Amino acid sequence: MRFTFYIFILAMPFLFLNCSSKKNSNVSYLENSAKDSPNAPKMNVFTARKSTTKQAPVLIFIHGGNWNSGRKGTYDLLGRNFASEGIVTVIPDYTLSPDASYDVMTKQIAAVIKWVQKNISEYNGDPNQIFITGHSAGGHLGALAVMNTKYGIDPKTISGIILNDAAGLDMKNYLEGNPPTVKDDYLATWTSDPVKWKDASPIYFLNKNTPPFLIYVGDKTYNSIKVANSRFLNALKPFQPEVQTIRLNKRHVPMVLQYFNPWSDRFDETISFINAQKK
Repeated sequence: MRFTFYIFILAMPFLFLNCSSKKNSNVSYLENSAKDSPNAPKMNVFTARKSTTKQAPVLIFIHGGNWNSGRKGTYDLLGRNFASEGIVTVIPDYTLSPDASYDVMTKQIAAVIKWVQKNISEYNGDPNQIFITGHSAGGHLGALAVMNTKYGIDPKTISGIILNDAAGLDMKNYLEGNPPTVKDDYLATWTSDPVKWKDASPIYFLNKNTPPFLIYVGDKTYNSIKVANSRFLNALKPFQPEVQTIRLNKRHVPMVLQYFNPWSDRFDETISFINAQKK
């Protein structure tokens, strides 16, 4: 009996999240015939269950996984936690390496953003308050989709970017010292062309139109992530002098696991960042 009581107490936050948020599963975001393919990636859209007349800010979260692993369903708690805080949250899948290169993945994330801009009002989201966030490889893909204009996103339409221990911010610098091989599908992801390595690196697309950043880095994360984030921050400072990295005493994976806890300080920080960008 006592064991059952403890299980009930532990389950209470998750029962609350299920009651206070709604998950819209496997929404198509690709256009035309591409969305009808049996392997076409889809997304989950999380909203507050209690309806309001005021449109809510929108957060697009892109999962990590070294560009060759991961799935949207792992992050349901993250989606529900943000939705319970009044933020419409979109979590897409995307085609992974070796079946896709960074370019294909980024085109798909850009397609997610375009879908959100066009359709999110149907979920009570505000198309004029769109924020991009991602962990690890997801941080790279989200930033690149917004910052490299070849993907068709006007940076001025994105209210902010939140990087969570993002990898790949300067792939040119990394791959010049560590040329890609078949290990971890890096050759399929990045190709052997140095021109494309630069094209894949958000750091080379920073300018005065770049959306505001909130940046997290784990003190115990991979050295390559620390180096790339340091280079990125230094390149960003001339355009956003006040930007700072929030450093947390965590390893790489726990940097995203903290969002599974509805009482994490990250939610207050994110909401403050979102509110600060309101025009």
